Amino acid sequence: MAKQFDVVVEGDLEGFYVASVPALAGCHTQARSLDELMGRIKEAIELCLEAQDNQADQLDFVGVQRVTV
Repeated sequence: MAKQFDVVVEGDLEGFYVASVPALAGCHTQARSLDELMGRIKEAIELCLEAQDNQADQLDFVGVQRVTV
């Protein structure tokens, strides 16, 4: 059965895209293009699920806020 995960995508100062999955601790990757990033994060999710016995935190995506301090 297919599972869906929210993926946070950010750009770093060196021009890479960085993806992370909040529901899977330590699940992240990076790439130069968004297409490459999506392929890599799918692979990372599969590996994280395998390592965590198919268990993921049950998180509901609420939104993203930017805070200035």
